[in-house]
Amino acid sequence: QLQLVESGGGLVQPGGSLRLSCAASGFTLDGYAIGWFRQAPGKEREGVSCISSHDGSTYYADSVKGRFAISRDNAKKMVYLQMNSLKPGDTAVYYCAAERLALSCRYYQPSEYGNWGQGTQVTVSS
Repeated sequence: QLQLVESGGGLVQPGGSLRLSCAASGFTLDGYAIGWFRQAPGKEREGVSCISSHDGSTYYADSVKGRFAISRDNAKKMVYLQMNSLKPGDTAVYYCAAERLALSCRYYQPSEYGNWGQGTQVTVSS
């Protein structure tokens, strides 16, 4: 059974850093694109970053470009999201998702990912 488990969330002051982890089990990461998404209270789920399977290309939302970095270790079945220079606007529940995608992951919406973790809360506040 395919399973994704996020960890690494927490409370951090503005300007601080967190590294989120997404552990996969029940399947191999090879062939799956991985996306990080977030959802703040009262807002729709939005894409933060993703990494494609076939060429390792990455995508970042404009709001996080230059501050966040996504990486994957297929052998360890892990995907990471390094978040630096965090802002209060980054506060949300963060989810990782996996899907076999034919094109670069930048072209796909959250609804096109079929496998999701339970989420981890990130709160940026002083």
